[in-house]
Amino acid sequence: MPRRLITELQPQIQIDQIFLATHKQLRPNRNGQLYLQVDLADKSGAITGRLWNASDDDFNAFEDGDYVRVEGHTQLYSGSLQLIITAIERVDPRTVDESEFRVLAEADVERLWAELRSITDTIRAAPLRDLVDELLADRELTEAFCRCPAGVKHHHAYAGGLLDHVVNLLRLADRIAPLYPDLDRDLLLAGVLVHDIGKTVELESEKGFSYTDSGQLLGHVLLGLEIVDEKMRAIEKRTGAAFDAETAVRVKHMIASHHGQLDFGAAKVPMTLEAVALHHIDLLDAKMAAVAQLLRAEASIEGGWTQFHQHHGRKFFRGRG
Repeated sequence: MPRRLITELQPQIQIDQIFLATHKQLRPNRNGQLYLQVDLADKSGAITGRLWNASDDDFNAFEDGDYVRVEGHTQLYSGSLQLIITAIERVDPRTVDESEFRVLAEADVERLWAELRSITDTIRAAPLRDLVDELLADRELTEAFCRCPAGVKHHHAYAGGLLDHVVNLLRLADRIAPLYPDLDRDLLLAGVLVHDIGKTVELESEKGFSYTDSGQLLGHVLLGLEIVDEKMRAIEKRTGAAFDAETAVRVKHMIASHHGQLDFGAAKVPMTLEAVALHHIDLLDAKMAAVAQLLRAEASIEGGWTQFHQHHGRKFFRGRG
């Protein structure tokens, strides 16, 4: 039987094929019995798998980032398709065609990185130019930036997803800046580049997609502020001159406020034109990517509507054509 993409799966079908395991957990059910929950992915999307009555041996049979052969069946639960696992085992990655599991090929990542450099190279304000150059000269940081997802579940949750998200925001920022003469284009572009840079530390991207200890304890906003402050201090040490104080606080404010509301994880609400713009284009791209992925994931389910999704608080109309 040919391999079926996750977006092609329908409820109540038998499964026996390979997936990429991105995040596993051993959890108790209401009766205290353990079950294995694992996020399974391919290039089309992700699905949650559950193995009931699991043991430590089941949990330790593979690691996040491994390719696994899964047997089981699909079912709808609370509006989402899930996979009930009867057997799961690690497979030799040398036997796997990785192109079936990568949303972005290596050539796509190279193209996106070149576009990021092309747009950020247009920044002319001296302190912002210095900051961008300092960030992009850090090879370890840029390598993490290119392989990191933008999230573990809801949007751009794939290797290179952070780069994909940031490049799309750079495109949006470049297009809207001329429409608002009072907006500082250089500042907005720099804010786009750094707003999620803490995710390079927050999210584990070498093996699967999960939160690091620092990510759990601090979050990408605080981690991003640390990274940017470190680069500003490095610039001061290299040049022997103080980094412009107002530019520093404006850039940091964009990181601190890009979630828009305190109850959505923002440390501060946006209080500059550039911070307001960044919040809204960030939200636009995240929402559009999440809904587009949802529509693709349920493309094989009959009817013109998706299931009701608790995270979005609604269902979506796909059309009947």
